[in-house]
Amino acid sequence: MPQLEAIPEIDFQSKTYKDAYSRINAIVIEGEQEAYDNYIKLGEMLPEHQEDLARLAKMEMRHQKGFQSCGRNLNVTPDLEFAREFFSSLHQNFKDAAAEGKIVTCLLIQSLIIECFAIAAYNIYIPVADDFARKITEGVVKDEYKHLNFGEEWLKANFEACKAELEEANRQNLPIVWQMLNQVADDALVLGMEKEELVEDFMMTYGEALSNIGFSTRDIMRMSAYGLSAV
Repeated sequence: MPQLEAIPEIDFQSKTYKDAYSRINAIVIEGEQEAYDNYIKLGEMLPEHQEDLARLAKMEMRHQKGFQSCGRNLNVTPDLEFAREFFSSLHQNFKDAAAEGKIVTCLLIQSLIIECFAIAAYNIYIPVADDFARKITEGVVKDEYKHLNFGEEWLKANFEACKAELEEANRQNLPIVWQMLNQVADDALVLGMEKEELVEDFMMTYGEALSNIGFSTRDIMRMSAYGLSAV
């Protein structure tokens, strides 16, 4: 992998690395907690899929424990207060949509946006992770594709009925992703993760998901770039 040759040796024990890691590690721990809560809520909203969604929620709890162990391995305390604030906008939008019974919006936030965000981040992180965290993250990312798949399949099966709500939910929530990426760009760079790569990987994964659901290439270009000018 040629890009690895360009990456300078990372000192996983340096103060700068551990400081940045305290926030990045907290984000993945909190992200898994958000996902757990969201899948439990989706199970209440989609009782016919409650068993499947409960299984996905349990996976998220396992992931959270794995990422907690990554922090302990480097002797880093995750900054969970920072992470809760980091997710606060998406969290509130999911909560509001759930209160209004907007299953489609909830699925877009959790099963598409959050899962694609996680997949992109994990894929970019794996080549630059310490050995312990790499093994954990490689296992996690395989599961995340399953979570993405659940949302894709449900939205695909209900595409015509939910297309307009998907487009509106995309308009409301995708710009938040670009704000989140900007907020974490400096810390990610310390860990060896370039913001441009994160943006590219996210757009590719998100675009594929929209395509699988039934959106046209033109729709996808318009939707996946929404609010991108802020990056």
